[in-house]
Amino acid sequence: MRLPTRLLRRRPVAFKGDFGHVFILAGSPRYSGAAVLCAEAAIRSGAGLVTLGIPKGINNAVMKIKPKEVMTLPLPETKEGALSSSSLKKIKDFAKRADVIVIGPGLGLDKSTQVLVRKVVRAVRKPIVIDADGLNALAGNLGILPTSVIMTPHPGEMARLTGKSIKYIQANRSAAAKKFAGEHKSVLVLKGHKTVVCGGKNKAYINNTGNPGMATAGSGDVLSGMIAGFLGQGLSAFDAAKYGVYLHGLAGDLAAKEKTQLCLVASDIIDKIPQAVKASR
Repeated sequence: MRLPTRLLRRRPVAFKGDFGHVFILAGSPRYSGAAVLCAEAAIRSGAGLVTLGIPKGINNAVMKIKPKEVMTLPLPETKEGALSSSSLKKIKDFAKRADVIVIGPGLGLDKSTQVLVRKVVRAVRKPIVIDADGLNALAGNLGILPTSVIMTPHPGEMARLTGKSIKYIQANRSAAAKKFAGEHKSVLVLKGHKTVVCGGKNKAYINNTGNPGMATAGSGDVLSGMIAGFLGQGLSAFDAAKYGVYLHGLAGDLAAKEKTQLCLVASDIIDKIPQAVKASR
């Protein structure tokens, strides 16, 4: 698949603001790595700026492992160390500077955090990518979704969102994705073997890149960051998801050739994004 010109050519007078500011709400004491993987994937995929909105208690730890180019915004936390609903005002104020919001990687299932997710989805009118625990917070509350949001569930998350069994979802992947995307006027990325991307009027893409070695912790966080990076560079929600899924899988294939499927980890996928882009010019 050839990438669109918007991703491949930059004006000589371009500056970082032209390529989007991605604001990622992510992380918790057990899952700080998810936040970092998402942020690194976004910056490696061409985003001009990336800021991690994380619980203040993990800020020092994240500062030690994040890419130097990624900024952090420490936010109020619960007594368990998760993002607190009391951080809403600070998030809303900062979101005015951002072009894309990512919600979910490593957030955890704290009740206050789930309330926060729903409040942010209602309040922030920016393109949004929702993954992982962001999706879990929306199960049973899909009526609050804005249009054109991008949701990236794996089959288990899709089952929780729809009330169907995982067995049903897996047996009806394309139909389930199309139905959900149509009902909620969103872009739906149903992850797994031959990831399905659906959105808008009969827009559908079934991906053929990727391999079983990518079934590893953090792989989905990398995908969310890549999609957000492309969204911030001006692609439509559907195209950002489609090209994100394709390049994510291709980078995984390139990583598997070098590392083997057995030994592949999520950060290997990020390392191969530049090579995947070169192969798609």
